[in-house]
Amino acid sequence: MNRKNMLLCGIVVSAFSVALTGCGKLQGKEASQIEQGNVALGVSVHDPSIVKDGGKYYIFGSHMEAAESSDLQSWKSFASGVDAKNPLFDNLFDDEMKAFAYVGNYVEGGYAVWAPDVIYNKAMGKWVMYFSTSHDWCTSNICFAVADDIKGPYSYVDTLLYSGFTSMTADQTNLKEILGEDVNVTDYLQSAKYNHLNYPNCIDPTIFYDKDGTMWMVYGSWSGGIWLLQIDEQTGYPIHPQSNEDTHTDAYFGQYLIGGLHNSCEGPYIIYDEEAGYYYLLVSYGGLTREGGYQIRCFRSEKLAGPYLDASGSTFDYTADHSGLGVKMMGNYSLPSLKTAYMAPGHCSALIDEDGKRYLVHHQRFDNGSEYHEPRVHQMFLNREGWYVAAPFATNGESLRPEGYTAKEIAGNWYILSHGLDIGADIHEGAAVTLKGGKVSGNEQFAGSYTCEEGSCYMSMTLGDVSYDGVLVDMTDEAGNVVRCFMAVGANNETVWAVMYL
Repeated sequence: MNRKNMLLCGIVVSAFSVALTGCGKLQGKEASQIEQGNVALGVSVHDPSIVKDGGKYYIFGSHMEAAESSDLQSWKSFASGVDAKNPLFDNLFDDEMKAFAYVGNYVEGGYAVWAPDVIYNKAMGKWVMYFSTSHDWCTSNICFAVADDIKGPYSYVDTLLYSGFTSMTADQTNLKEILGEDVNVTDYLQSAKYNHLNYPNCIDPTIFYDKDGTMWMVYGSWSGGIWLLQIDEQTGYPIHPQSNEDTHTDAYFGQYLIGGLHNSCEGPYIIYDEEAGYYYLLVSYGGLTREGGYQIRCFRSEKLAGPYLDASGSTFDYTADHSGLGVKMMGNYSLPSLKTAYMAPGHCSALIDEDGKRYLVHHQRFDNGSEYHEPRVHQMFLNREGWYVAAPFATNGESLRPEGYTAKEIAGNWYILSHGLDIGADIHEGAAVTLKGGKVSGNEQFAGSYTCEEGSCYMSMTLGDVSYDGVLVDMTDEAGNVVRCFMAVGANNETVWAVMYL
């Protein structure tokens, strides 16, 4: 077993630490000693939604892109391109082209096939894909298709929800079919146009089973926010509720959860974590371009219908400034071992694997002057407060150490950053600090203290007047360095990462 594997398995780490500290030098490499590099997958899947079948993982993304992996690290594409030659569908571009009958071409050209989510429907005995087609930023619909094999081909079945309609185009939707011929279309309009500030853009659907085995769809985007609809497991169609002003429930669109007033919030994903006892709602803020400030935020609720709260105890309802709302799990960042800074991570999905490990899956852009993107998978952990924290680097088979850590193993030279709460192009860079004797020193911005819970993987850190509760894990970073990582969340909704290069 080489030293790298011994460190990851929790063997001889203490001896290694003692050897360094015994010479009067704190453990942890200086920046000049750290190898640099980034993962290069060569696979590009935007808005990746993950699903597992047997021993393989699959991600499906916008523009009819899809890839598979056996280890969450190496990915191989098996579908690409919005056209009839793509093997993912068998009838999407047939003569009728029903999925595009309402939206037509996207305003920027071509056909928009966006943000699919695939689930195995137990009652139907089929793999079911929910996806959106769009004309512009609010004229969209959500469709579904079925397949016998997870890789397809998927057969388009029907269009379920429509948005962006006017009094003139409402007849092209299923609004009257669902709500009746006497529906008052103007209830959904403002100045004769679709009321996009209060009603959703019908994109970004994700499907999931709740803790009781009922199927649901969460969807939506900037426009009128994020919404929830029950799905009939027997048919794959929505179960439309009764309108209820008290719970902000609409008979067509379902129940409103968060967002609205065209504040940036999209790509919703809900996952129930049995160990934590919460439903976690993951969304993306900002614009998806490299300098658009794209980032991952997290809310949670003990009940599926909410309210979904952040670490400060607040929810994201109709508000003029939402930058302070939602735990910011990840934004633009750079650490000494990353040759190129990471920018605009977002539109995520999540997976709790059979072994209990939790994974965050998202697309990632880079500080390289282009809009090129690749999928990334980071392992997530629960801190003492039940909040998700994601490792700073792509997963590489790491596990929490059962024996935890000692105070000596924490003392050393670290690089720390806060993801802040900003929604913009700024890159948060790791700053050199020293952890020793319960004190954090070496950088005025991050001066404070820490408390290591010996024999566990939990540690807390106080910076200024904010306490951050976090988790420690050893892993190999993307350049091959052995690293000790600390990931923590504060009641201010900020996430702090710290890395020691061993």
